[in-house]
Amino acid sequence: MRVSLAVLAGAAALAGALSFVLLAAAIGTDFWYIIDTQRLELGGPGAQDGAGGANRSQLEPLSSHSGLWRTCRVQSPCAPLMNPFWQENVTVSDSSRQLLALVTLAGISIYIAYSAAAFREALCLLGEKDLLDQVDIRFGWSLALGWISFVTELFTGAAFLAAARALSLSRRQDQAI
Repeated sequence: MRVSLAVLAGAAALAGALSFVLLAAAIGTDFWYIIDTQRLELGGPGAQDGAGGANRSQLEPLSSHSGLWRTCRVQSPCAPLMNPFWQENVTVSDSSRQLLALVTLAGISIYIAYSAAAFREALCLLGEKDLLDQVDIRFGWSLALGWISFVTELFTGAAFLAAARALSLSRRQDQAI
């Protein structure tokens, strides 16, 4: 099956634009990581008072959703995450910026390991094996948009490579004539 150069170029342009829109939507939204504690708050320890009724004197809900730039809790305003590059009147060299990015990645890795260890310790302290059933931790639709954007970008690259190959073959045929 032979595909024309115009079709390949159009598909590449369309896929590239779609990839950009999806990535912009993913970066701009706050649903990369979601923690839902509604079942824990409704049915967990402290959810009922001595008379069997619901205890409404609990702390605020712990459910939240996070993006790349801020974390939002259910009944609190969103809190921005620290971005070291937003400082005004600060000049940072490229090498310092790369070192800062490396340190940031190392810090995120340590934080993830610490969070997993802290969660295991909380399970031991609470003695609740059902805690994992009551707390729903999942990745959100923003992350899915990011992955779809990545796959679309791969398709864009493949379409551009195919268009370049088709153009090369057509030039070879023209030179042979």
